[in-house]
Amino acid sequence: FLVAKQTSRNADLYGLNDRGRLAVGLRADINVIDFENLTVSPPKAFHDLPAGGTRLIQPVKGYLATLVKGQVTRRHDADTGARPGSLVRS
Repeated sequence: FLVAKQTSRNADLYGLNDRGRLAVGLRADINVIDFENLTVSPPKAFHDLPAGGTRLIQPVKGYLATLVKGQVTRRHDADTGARPGSLVRS
């Protein structure tokens, strides 16, 4: 129930039919998390967007891997350089 609430239900709500599930032919966006070593730092404000816009960044450690479209984009909290993703457009 909890996993579906955070994955497939949100994907369905926004019409993202190729996401939210692990199945052949779908995107395969996955986070592999080491819960025993997961740490979340307080958010920090950065004022580096156009027109002085602010964004919040909240550093996290303890992710073993992040896969986008089945390709590893982060491994052990480090960027791999892979950029298989694309912008979501409505």
